[in-house]
Amino acid sequence: MPFDAASALATQVRSLPANQIREITEAAWARPGAVVLSIGEPAFEVSPHIRQAAIDCLVRDETNYTPNAGIWALREAFAARLQAQQGVQVDPKRIVVTAGAQQGLHLALSLLLAPGDEVLLPNPGYPTFTMTSQLLNAVPVSYPLRAEHAFQPQVADIETLITPRTRVLMLNSPSNPLGAVLDPQLTEQLVELARKHDLWVVSDECYEAFTFETPHISPARFDTDGRVLMSWTASKTYGLTGLRVGALLTPPGLESTVASVVESSFSCVSTPAQYAALAALTGPQDYVDTAREHYRLNRDAAEAQLSAQGLRFLKATGAFYLWADVSHLSQGDVRAWVHRFLAAEGVALAPGTAFGSQGEGWVRIALCGDTAELLAGISKIPGV
Repeated sequence: MPFDAASALATQVRSLPANQIREITEAAWARPGAVVLSIGEPAFEVSPHIRQAAIDCLVRDETNYTPNAGIWALREAFAARLQAQQGVQVDPKRIVVTAGAQQGLHLALSLLLAPGDEVLLPNPGYPTFTMTSQLLNAVPVSYPLRAEHAFQPQVADIETLITPRTRVLMLNSPSNPLGAVLDPQLTEQLVELARKHDLWVVSDECYEAFTFETPHISPARFDTDGRVLMSWTASKTYGLTGLRVGALLTPPGLESTVASVVESSFSCVSTPAQYAALAALTGPQDYVDTAREHYRLNRDAAEAQLSAQGLRFLKATGAFYLWADVSHLSQGDVRAWVHRFLAAEGVALAPGTAFGSQGEGWVRIALCGDTAELLAGISKIPGV
């Protein structure tokens, strides 16, 4: 009998769901002229001083291993940003440089979850939260984010899901896919809930640089006992998605343990990429200011366009996504509808079900690209 590699893979790998975001985006990339609003890729050119820092690193042949946790100056720079943005002072020894925020989240959950442990995840929420949990043989348990509550988590809903096996509460603000920002009082209540039930908090703060009317308040502000692990990134903030540099705030006193886990998974992040991130964090911040204003203007224009078409949406207060209701079109299967819409109109939107069952009937629209293309794509969505 011929060897069947697919069936011989580990059970947790075989059970991974398809990534519906990539599914629709790759279909769009295969169609010439398609308007791709399904993926969050910053459209601005990376600042010259950031690129030069990576080039200079290569020119001086600084291409050897760095410490597992990253170059010290970059860890200091991430710590300085946390203090400047959130008023939270931490020892840079607690910060580990990671290959993007996603690798940081994988590292965080690897530190905290044993097989069979339960992790509470937002629904809708970014799909890799569930995928990473499954790869670690943990049990993802989704807590609902509902339209009637403006997709804000409800403490009572989460508390009913806590069992003796629950180990981690995952938070994400500003939210991908929702563009929602957690209310500061609610953030404090969620950290207190974790403390009450002795849970870890893993906080995905990829979009912390991009909020509009509502400021981003990190759960780290309310952490009194080192139970909050925070993952953030240079990818979205500075448009460095391909360089893969992020950081993870780890619990105090675990430096050697964390270093061992890093050594067993990725050893260290690329040296030129680390120096590029260092230049980004410590140099001029024009890129961030320009990008934030572009995303805000795109949000305003997109919301006006949706309103003119009679379409319901969640007002975005952060990140660069807009969450829109197409339930009048999707007939209970938004995943199938986005493919029909792409075929008919040449526009790719991310289906809400890519982010969980609570996303049925909704789509995520990326706001980070060209304004005219964004509005042209939205204009093709039939109104109510």
